[in-house]
Amino acid sequence: MKTVGIEDLNTYAGVSYIDVADLFEGRGLDIARMQNLGQHERSIGLGFEDPVTNAVNAARPIVERLDPQERARIEMVVTSTESGVDYSKSVASYVHDYLNLSRRCRFLEVKQACYGATGALQLAIGYLAAELSPGAKVLVIGTDIALVDARAEYAEPSTGFGATAILLGGDPLILGVDLGAFGTYSYETLDSARPTPRADIADVDRSLAAYLDCLTNTVSDYCERVQAADFTSSFHQLAMHTPFAGIVKAAHRKLMRESGWLSQEDIDADFDRRLSPSLVFPRRVGNLCSASLYLALQSLIENTHLTGPYRVGLYSYGSGCSAEFYSGIVSAGAAEAMTGWGLAHRLNQRTQLSFADYTQLLDDNLAVLDPVADREIDWAAYAQYVPSDTGPLLALKKISGYHRRYEWIT
Repeated sequence: MKTVGIEDLNTYAGVSYIDVADLFEGRGLDIARMQNLGQHERSIGLGFEDPVTNAVNAARPIVERLDPQERARIEMVVTSTESGVDYSKSVASYVHDYLNLSRRCRFLEVKQACYGATGALQLAIGYLAAELSPGAKVLVIGTDIALVDARAEYAEPSTGFGATAILLGGDPLILGVDLGAFGTYSYETLDSARPTPRADIADVDRSLAAYLDCLTNTVSDYCERVQAADFTSSFHQLAMHTPFAGIVKAAHRKLMRESGWLSQEDIDADFDRRLSPSLVFPRRVGNLCSASLYLALQSLIENTHLTGPYRVGLYSYGSGCSAEFYSGIVSAGAAEAMTGWGLAHRLNQRTQLSFADYTQLLDDNLAVLDPVADREIDWAAYAQYVPSDTGPLLALKKISGYHRRYEWIT
């Protein structure tokens, strides 16, 4: 069968952040719980940033380094988001426009909490592998904003902000997907929801239980489909949806014990080797919803010492719930390509916010999805938080007759 997979991958994680210790102190949270959370920093959006700007700012570098012929072969754009701006029109329509892509292109939006981007990726992989349009490429973008405040309690420090853009095609420099090698598991449960444009609710205990349950069952289904597959030995590295690093460590420990590993020392060593590299960036950004797994994949590739090729097992979970475990081969050139984006450098460039800054900005951030007919955004109010060497960013300028208008700023 034809080799298809991820040709390019890039994450945009905002231009500002807050230290999680400062957020714990400001909210009066139990500092002893920081260790279990495993979160160090949290990316914060500004009032001119929304799911459209996040998606475009993540995808723009990928699109711009394609030559005109390659760019024209992007025949589908799929956005995955819990942060839609319209009950009918997709975020992808704005993204397609501001990336200046061909009008001979499908675009649409999908939604299934944090699983959505993986579902879109797998549908795109099937389309590409079938070669219905030889040489075609598909752009999948997981993009979300945070809708949390003090009411979220311990979920507030772990909720991230940003987007990851994934270019799929027949020259998978980053990850060649193992076709037919996957395991799925899904059922209905209300472990989290966004019932309004300003509210993000969660049943934390139910969500964590479903995350762990789905991991066991997706891996089991994978092993039934793939002869001789074994969680402990078939994958050189692992990357998982990361609501927070602590749950990933607990999930790994659960699977290793179910696989017969009883020594905690051996389990910890395996975690450090196979999973720790994938958590470097998530610990600094927070949960990016459906982009979370792919931020973890980018972190893995940029922070592992392996030069490739090597097989990675990937676990995607979305509340509600739908989950999948699949695998692929990271190529020998992937690390060099990822280093070209320099996500670590861009995270270092972000402006650190104080707790007072954060709370002052919070009302505007929570209002960004409000379905208002008209609104003007004062960029000058945020200029002090944007690093001078950030480069061009798409920013929300105004809403006019419910139509969102964006402009490029530097």
